[in-house]
Amino acid sequence: MSNRTISWAAALRELKADRAVRLPIREERLRTNVGLRGAPATAMSVWRGRSSRRYIVVVQSLDAPDLVAEHAAVILAIARCENGQASIVAARACDAGDPGYLGWLAACAGLGARELHAYRLAETQSERAEIAADLGGPAADSAAGMA
Repeated sequence: MSNRTISWAAALRELKADRAVRLPIREERLRTNVGLRGAPATAMSVWRGRSSRRYIVVVQSLDAPDLVAEHAAVILAIARCENGQASIVAARACDAGDPGYLGWLAACAGLGARELHAYRLAETQSERAEIAADLGGPAADSAAGMA
């Protein structure tokens, strides 16, 4: 066992610097088990919005069946760079059966989206709109009005 002395002032400066480097809207990946009692693991992730609130999302491929056909959700169209870092292409607050969803999805694919993240815990349209605004980055803001 070593007897190192920790400089708390230096450690606090480092923590503050780390916080300053982080993006205001960012993905914080979750680890999931391979399976629980034989069931395949659900791909999940967490997004932290401008407000610092955390949103747990289910990750789907871009070609997943219509995610809002039966249930309302906030849908994030996601692009990933070579190192795996995610960025939000667009965010949309969708009601169940949203008629503009598929057109929006096609436009997002054209902008480089490769996966979808669905947040389903918002109960009202106003809550979904607030969450979409909290998660919508500069690129997502310009794409929000698509289709």
